Amino acid sequence: MWRCLLIEDDQENSRYIKAAFQAQNYEVTVAYDGPTGLELAQADNWDLIILDRMLPNSLDGLSILSTLREKGQQTPVLVLSALAALDDRVKGLRLGGDDYLTKPFALTELLARAEALVRRARTAPDIQELSVGDLTLDLFTRQVQRAGQSINLQPREFRLLAFLMKHEGQVVTRTMLLESVWEYYFDPQTNVIDVQVSRLRNKIDTGFDYPLIHTIRGSGYMLSVSGI
Repeated sequence: MWRCLLIEDDQENSRYIKAAFQAQNYEVTVAYDGPTGLELAQADNWDLIILDRMLPNSLDGLSILSTLREKGQQTPVLVLSALAALDDRVKGLRLGGDDYLTKPFALTELLARAEALVRRARTAPDIQELSVGDLTLDLFTRQVQRAGQSINLQPREFRLLAFLMKHEGQVVTRTMLLESVWEYYFDPQTNVIDVQVSRLRNKIDTGFDYPLIHTIRGSGYMLSVSGI
């Protein structure tokens, strides 16, 4: 069970998020203001902190985030905010946020991003090889093979595949890919992701026994041996 601290002043929103995370086997503690949130964040060990940017009682979310990072706390922090401008998102990330999701948001995306952060934090930092089914990817030599056959990938394709493999069995949204693979913190209003996934799918899946890259209609993509 993962332990999550939710710092959010909107009680209705808090109940909504808490119930969804509890259904996914999280233990959730809620703080409704900044001072309480900071105290709880420092007093215990958490797998994840979900932090609303705008909080009452003179201590906002970014101040909490900055304080935690200055004290050396490396717990993954996902910032929630109605402030969606590029500068606002960049500021949240530069102050130490591991992810930044704007309101209103889809609960499925919040859950997916949260799980990605927790799993990333628990992954050994010196891991060299990723493996899903008969597909292997070496992060150091940048060699990719499927069923013993070498596959040549462009740098962006390699990053895309590595991200999908690190999130095996999870729905990865287009927004997550834009931010993590392309480092775009805005929607470029193009089909760049669909094009790149299609090219990668041709290299990874075409001619092999079963597909690994699956489209999740209306949500994004998933890399999985068993499919959807």
